[in-house]
Amino acid sequence: MPLAGKGMLLTSMNIDAADETDFNRWYDREHLEERVAIEGFLEARRYVAHAADPKYLSLYSTATLDVLDSPAYRARLANATDWSRQSMARFKNMLRVVARITISNGTGRGAALGVVRLRPTRDNAAPWRDALQDKLAPNKRDGIISMHLLESEPELSGATADIPAVRNEGARDWFVLIDGTHIGAVSAVIAERFTGPAASPFPLPVSVGTYSLMWDLAKSDIAPS
Repeated sequence: MPLAGKGMLLTSMNIDAADETDFNRWYDREHLEERVAIEGFLEARRYVAHAADPKYLSLYSTATLDVLDSPAYRARLANATDWSRQSMARFKNMLRVVARITISNGTGRGAALGVVRLRPTRDNAAPWRDALQDKLAPNKRDGIISMHLLESEPELSGATADIPAVRNEGARDWFVLIDGTHIGAVSAVIAERFTGPAASPFPLPVSVGTYSLMWDLAKSDIAPS
């Protein structure tokens, strides 16, 4: 499947304009490489909003979901650098989701990303998952590379001692990811499959957004220590 591994950490946040330069420097010069270097982490991607809130989004793929509750990951969280502590304390409206990758169709990843947030219940999760198998089919749609479903793990999501994420009723939310070559293609699929009458059998999404890729980092990109 196009997404590496079985687990995913999704984080998104806003940052005050006065702190934005240092925030981006921290992400680009320390944070992404530090996370991808952890045992079981496979790759990371950074995005900036085209039409979405929060402004910044990151996706971290892991070999299994258990990696995101592993001693290696917990040790890194507990021993953050001073730069990390300072940067994380400035996060605004942060969302931190640990999720299983339960659907991943297509080939490869795109420069444009659509994010559709859904809110299932325990009773409708199974039929929703079945219905999404059809909705998340890239087929031969021009500009669409792959489509995926992330199912949140509420026990692992949310804030940690040093990460001020928002805790809310959406701890069990699902996130549809639509990878495309350009924003127009991604936006069209969101409109045609997840809004208005096309949303059926689901209610309207909690939120939708589009993002542009800033850069990505794979384990193989990191120089051996």
